[in-house]
Amino acid sequence: MSLLKLSTQSWSSQTVFIMAAVGSAVGLGNIWKFPYIAGDNGGGAFVLVYLACILIIGLPILLSEIALGRTGQANPVQAMANVAHESNASRLWSGLGFNGVLAGLLILSFYTVIAGIAVAYFVTSVQGAFVDISSQQAQELFEAKVASPWELLFWHSLVTVFTIVIVSKGIRSGLEKAINFMMPGLLIILLVLLGYATTTGFFGASVAFMFTPDFSKLSWEAVLVALGHAFFTLSIGLGTMMAYGAYVNQNMSIVKASVWIVLMDTLIAMMAGLVIFSVVFANDLAPGAGPGLLFQTLPIAFGQMVGGWFFGSLFFLLVVMAALSSAISLIEPAVSWFEQNWGYSRKKSAWMLGSVAWLIGLGTVLSFNYWEDIKLLGDRNFFATVDFLTSSIMLPLGGLFIGVFVAWTMRADLKAQQIDLQRWVMALFNFSLRYVTPFAIILVFAYNLSQTYIVPIMLISVAIYVVYVLRLLRLKRVKANSI
Repeated sequence: MSLLKLSTQSWSSQTVFIMAAVGSAVGLGNIWKFPYIAGDNGGGAFVLVYLACILIIGLPILLSEIALGRTGQANPVQAMANVAHESNASRLWSGLGFNGVLAGLLILSFYTVIAGIAVAYFVTSVQGAFVDISSQQAQELFEAKVASPWELLFWHSLVTVFTIVIVSKGIRSGLEKAINFMMPGLLIILLVLLGYATTTGFFGASVAFMFTPDFSKLSWEAVLVALGHAFFTLSIGLGTMMAYGAYVNQNMSIVKASVWIVLMDTLIAMMAGLVIFSVVFANDLAPGAGPGLLFQTLPIAFGQMVGGWFFGSLFFLLVVMAALSSAISLIEPAVSWFEQNWGYSRKKSAWMLGSVAWLIGLGTVLSFNYWEDIKLLGDRNFFATVDFLTSSIMLPLGGLFIGVFVAWTMRADLKAQQIDLQRWVMALFNFSLRYVTPFAIILVFAYNLSQTYIVPIMLISVAIYVVYVLRLLRLKRVKANSI
């Protein structure tokens, strides 16, 4: 692949870039998954471990991915080829960018289906269907929605088209305008809901549930859950941050931007948790409802409280905005690749790739009804298989190799130009990328592949890590002796 620098567009300001990156990171996982797993795994003890994982693992890889994008000045596939060329490395590193592009499209294919359900619930809430709804009715409502392939198809198609239209308009006319509307709107809605949560009488119980340390629940499995969520919540390994990084001007600090992205993503997740559990506890409902918390438990809570129609509709609007901001980031790496390397217009690229994602998404639509019992990988149906392949294999591998490339292969002067840190901080950054991050990701990778034989899998992972470190140290000595 020849050396190309084709990203001529750029963000209008660092603030817009931060909002776009936060919009990519903030999704359905922030709204329900983080609060649930935090409360279920030791509350404040889990939060402490999670924050440590974010700083030690998430932040270095996020910073690395953005740096690769700005250095390569192109889509993820071409950016990796560019940086590899300038670092005298193999052109095969461009496969790392392709992994992110493909993973983003596959995730988008089912993300639009789930986001479509959120849109359907927003409309249902506005219509007042949740008022005085019982638990049985809430369950029947959810089952009826997912049992109808035609209804799922309609909302899936609507979200897909909306995503395509935004991305096809370009960076400043499309992504920036959407982000400038959605992210402030998301934050305002979240603050309004947080203010409302303080009036429920159970805000203190929500704080205690999420933040009171209970180290008896902090098992090794909980630590691995924290590691996994810290890695996936920042949208790293997808190529999105690399694509967004290509639009960052050289006068912007990607270190400050990365810190802000991490802070905002974590803050939004915690605020959402306080809102959700204040509402749940106020209505004497179970907080440990997992995915059902969003579409079955919360409608009951909003339906039983004073002002529930308004605040319930506001909440589901929040979910929709979070989902859409993530959806547009998932397709951007592939669109920029087709536009820059294959000569297609941005509009044509967006519609072609969006149509492919929509078509693959039909498998997810049918996985909730007609194809529910058709298994592809183990006991996983189509939706679960695609989710497993992307979240448990492609993303961890992408993050792992991004860290390895920046730590061991990328030219030191190129890295220093992009990542402006004091010498001792840079030393810590390199140490984390070279030794700590690979070990953590290998553990998470192994844990995702097998939770049944977790002990032997961990031992094998440690062995792989030791071989990895010894091999890299040997290569480093050989390189030093050849100079």
